[in-house]
Amino acid sequence: MRRLTTPAALERFMEALAKIAREPISIYFTGGVTAILHGWRETTIDIDLKLVPDSDAVMRELPRLKESLEINVELAAPDQFIPELPGWQDRSLLIDQRGSVSFFHYDPYSQALSKIERGHTRDQSDVRSMFEDNLVDPELLLELYERIEPGLYRFPAIDPASFRRAVQEAVKMTGS
Repeated sequence: MRRLTTPAALERFMEALAKIAREPISIYFTGGVTAILHGWRETTIDIDLKLVPDSDAVMRELPRLKESLEINVELAAPDQFIPELPGWQDRSLLIDQRGSVSFFHYDPYSQALSKIERGHTRDQSDVRSMFEDNLVDPELLLELYERIEPGLYRFPAIDPASFRRAVQEAVKMTGS
């Protein structure tokens, strides 16, 4: 059985990935990893990540790392659940550079919007923490939502009207 991921387990995972990668690659962490690295939670169920560019060397080693480190790893990012936000890579926050690997927090605005859309209690708490830590500006969040709204038809599980209301409610909670 795999364990919950702690900051120490994430550190071991990052170190192992840095040893595997042979070419420059960016690894974007999202969800629980952002939460544990910012101190909003002590653990996360899994490590959600996106590789840019895709790397066969890293992909081939993920199953072995999952087993040896007893962690869960998922290839998942906000752009699989909501339209890709323009400029997401520029807003992604550098965590560390190790060898040829750059580790980032996936764009906080993309994370916030995908968490708002999903609407789970833990996600709502993470979004509040993003606002409190000034990782997300309410006005820019609304602006970015409006930029992706026309592309929501590509995500049939999303009801645009409900999503818009949820974004507006999240922003209201900030007092903006």
